[in-house]
Amino acid sequence: MTIATTSKPPYYSVIFTSHRTTNGSADYAKTAARMIELAEQQAGYLGVESVRDESGFGITVSYWVDEDSIRKWYAVAEHKEAQANGRDIWYESFCVRVCKVEREYGMAQPAGNP
Repeated sequence: MTIATTSKPPYYSVIFTSHRTTNGSADYAKTAARMIELAEQQAGYLGVESVRDESGFGITVSYWVDEDSIRKWYAVAEHKEAQANGRDIWYESFCVRVCKVEREYGMAQPAGNP
């Protein structure tokens, strides 16, 4: 996973923080990969960053051009099915936060440095 490349602010982020159960791990991994693939096809999608530790705690941040793009993503049938499975099977707890990114800054790795 790398740092997502986004557009110039403002744009929006959806921060999905969760704690996994031990249920349905194979289906979860397949669905998580499919959700990223599907999100990449949505108008307004900018990128994603995701991590999960060995205890099951994870954070996924997706980036979007505007709130309308986020609403449309939430309404995609396959995504809604994954959300239902998350509530019923995969997550002990989760929280979704939608934020407007007004500025960003950082540092790029110099060329040739791993």
